Amino acid sequence: MRALAVLAEVQRHDLHHLREFFHADTKDVDWIRELGTDGEWIIISGDPRITRSKAERAAWQESGLTAFFFADDWGTRGFWKQAEAIVHWWPIVVLEADRCAKGSGYLVPVKAKELKLIYSP
Repeated sequence: MRALAVLAEVQRHDLHHLREFFHADTKDVDWIRELGTDGEWIIISGDPRITRSKAERAAWQESGLTAFFFADDWGTRGFWKQAEAIVHWWPIVVLEADRCAKGSGYLVPVKAKELKLIYSP
């Protein structure tokens, strides 16, 4: 997390872990809704289940927050392969976050060449 925050800082973005603002047992629908009312946040999540759970997906889409979810196959990679892939994808995620419609959602693949748009408001 700290290494990714340094990468974000280079591009003049702030990166915060969810636990800086919410307890570990906070339900996804609750923190998503709160961030949606709190400002211009972008979700970067390793939990793609948010895109499949009816309640969580609805909370995310209603929040208007742009979101990037690491695809399921990220969990099958070892630590260093994940780190390598994150460094590869980071500038692409930042560029897309700057130019996409607010509230859009993407899956970040491990191997594919492009982000996968999964929701467009």
